[in-house]
Amino acid sequence: MKAVLLEGFGGVEVLKVGEAERPVPGEGQVLVKVHATSINRPDLVQREGKYPPPPGDSEILGLEVAGVVEELGPGVTGWQAGQRVVSLVGGGGYAEYAVAYACHLMPIPETMSFEEAACICESYITAFLNVFMIGEFQDRQTAILHGGGGGVNTAAIQLCRALTPASKLIVTASPEKMERVRQVGADFLVNFRETPDFTEVVKEYTNKKGVDLILDHVGAKYLAPNMNSLAYKGRLVIIGVTSGIKAELNLALMMVKRQQIIGSVLRSRPVAEKGEIVAEFTRRALPKFADRTIVPIIEKVFPIDQVVDAHRMMEEDKHFGKIVLKIR
Repeated sequence: MKAVLLEGFGGVEVLKVGEAERPVPGEGQVLVKVHATSINRPDLVQREGKYPPPPGDSEILGLEVAGVVEELGPGVTGWQAGQRVVSLVGGGGYAEYAVAYACHLMPIPETMSFEEAACICESYITAFLNVFMIGEFQDRQTAILHGGGGGVNTAAIQLCRALTPASKLIVTASPEKMERVRQVGADFLVNFRETPDFTEVVKEYTNKKGVDLILDHVGAKYLAPNMNSLAYKGRLVIIGVTSGIKAELNLALMMVKRQQIIGSVLRSRPVAEKGEIVAEFTRRALPKFADRTIVPIIEKVFPIDQVVDAHRMMEEDKHFGKIVLKIR
């Protein structure tokens, strides 16, 4: 089968399109004939040799697939060949065929294309898990969502607008992306280049109350302003550490304000746990895609042969929303 292969680790030059052995579904798995996948930042980190796949998962890049069920593995019920599906995968998305656990599958709504469906799993499930399941975000609460314009951030904004329409969303973004972030649904924008310490503007916007939830992928650089911006019983959910892994923490402030810091990753969770997350997402969020309340934001669709250009676009932060890789 056709697949994107790595010739060592490093920059985009190690990405090569070639032939790989077609995978075989194991117990509880299905073989998916992949039509589209998407580019996610963990793909870049894995390409650099810093984020290996979990044991047993494919070494091929790609954390989500949209396609058609090709074959059922042993013990799989409830699905049949020919069904349009989307799924999380531990690896293998950049290929014509990939294996996925049946409990991670979701039916693609009739209203969605394969390219749109390929955007759902990694970004929208990550946002849903951390904002609603872990962060326990409720309507009429206030959140800070860092990284305006990225896939997880735009997904979080859209999910909040659909599921908690009366909530208030503060979003940090670069100046060139601020207007588009506003159009997606942000209530208040912070230019992170001009205001790296957003504490005071957040206090002013919230009348000194602070925010109930912060979704952060930045890490060390933002720890202090994040904690200073949280309200009593506020929750900081950290899903990335792009600025580093070490920072000082004022434990007394955290204790007095009864704040919580929660670390979270999706890829390495046990199969059954990810299945529970997918089931909850299917119940609460997927109907919003079916009725087009939420439409994935796609910057560009690249054919598989242009995977280098797709990775380069993400590296250079020239995208808004998702970058899709069309497999067939």
